[in-house]
Amino acid sequence: MSKDKMMDKKWMAVLLGMLLAGCAVGPDYVKPRMDVPAAYKESGQWKTAQPMDETPRGDWWTVCQDARLNQLMDALNRQSPGIAQAEAQYRQAQALLRQAQSGMFPTVGLNASAQRSSNGSGSSASSVNPVTGSTRSGISNAYNLSLDASWEADVWGRVRRSIEAGQAQQAASAAQLAAIRLSSQAQLATAYLQLVVADQQIRQLLESEKALQDTLTLTQNQSAAGTVSDANVALAESQLKSAQAQRVDKQLTRAQLEHAIAAALGQTPSGFALAASDFEPHLPQIPAGLPSALLERRPDIAAAERNVAAANAQIGVAKAAFFPTLTLSASGGYRSDSFADWVSLPNRIWSLGPQLALTLFDAGLRKAQSDAAIAAYDASVASYRQTVLTAFQAVEDDLAAQAMLDQQAELQTAALAAARRSETITLNQYRAGIVGYIDVLAAQNTRLSAENNLWTIKNRQYVNSVALIAAIGGQW
Repeated sequence: MSKDKMMDKKWMAVLLGMLLAGCAVGPDYVKPRMDVPAAYKESGQWKTAQPMDETPRGDWWTVCQDARLNQLMDALNRQSPGIAQAEAQYRQAQALLRQAQSGMFPTVGLNASAQRSSNGSGSSASSVNPVTGSTRSGISNAYNLSLDASWEADVWGRVRRSIEAGQAQQAASAAQLAAIRLSSQAQLATAYLQLVVADQQIRQLLESEKALQDTLTLTQNQSAAGTVSDANVALAESQLKSAQAQRVDKQLTRAQLEHAIAAALGQTPSGFALAASDFEPHLPQIPAGLPSALLERRPDIAAAERNVAAANAQIGVAKAAFFPTLTLSASGGYRSDSFADWVSLPNRIWSLGPQLALTLFDAGLRKAQSDAAIAAYDASVASYRQTVLTAFQAVEDDLAAQAMLDQQAELQTAALAAARRSETITLNQYRAGIVGYIDVLAAQNTRLSAENNLWTIKNRQYVNSVALIAAIGGQW
């Protein structure tokens, strides 16, 4: 065996070894560590976290036992522009992953051409070659047919790191889709429940207006009989007008909530309407001793963690740019100046060989790109930690609010019952002439304030229940 052939085999062995043992530059991904408490401050014992963000959340809003809310949620899941946008972004992430995976395979192309050209003699007449004696024409034909293949060997792991980044970004996009869907559902449920509360308040204010109108009529009759002054009539009128103003304000709130629901469903407010509801939805009570699996299902935490993994892989992509690229190419085909014997063995052509390319000077471009990738990774880690901390805070807040709002509602219900009893007694005394209208006015104001406070608390309870369900990632 000649020395040249031995050297060729040696280089081929080195090249093959590089291909088979190709390393992936850049750091391997390690999930950021978080100091997770063993138990919540407000309530419940918690176990060690395990990722469960892909666990189905189910139709959690059915706990409200409201058929119309169920219908609205079904429409939201089908029509929401926000959810549709997130779904399109997820499909984009899937396509980008397939794009990165295509780098693991060679590129194959087919080329075919037919050319007719002049040799520059300015004449199409034939001439005789003085050496060979053959006839040479001023017009020539060229037919080419070739199949080309090229493949960039992933020696330094640039393609593999790109695929890692694509897989992480696809998972992050899927989690983001789940987060947007859950957020949209929570916003719709909150708006709907607040609208129902507004309907209840409007109905209560209408009943109060009727009672205040009766009191005004009684006071007017007493004034006509000379038993009370006209000042009492003015006070009764003021009380009635104030109640009517409160009702108009609640009607405005209801209209705005109805508009928000229409927009969430992808409809124009002018073509959407919800009839007043006389049904009070069930107020869900979330168990105080929540298992940690519920918090782990939060899709925003999963998206943040996957973004960290993608940023980590991008560091490897940036660092691979410092190393040379090795491209293997091959081509084969036929070339002839005659169409008749174009595709024939004597006219076969082929080529095969590697190409090594290395950037020697780029004025710090690759170093800047590597530094940018590292900075992006650090930012994603900080964002992940902030997301986790915010999630823990939200659950703590909502657990505390659930318990305290329950206590507040119980106390306010008792306060309203006492205020109604006081108003009834005072009105009877007023009709009997025992007390003046100022006493009636005070009793009515106390009752109206107690009713308004109770509905405000109920409204906060509905909002908090939905927020707690969203904070733990959906249905428990």
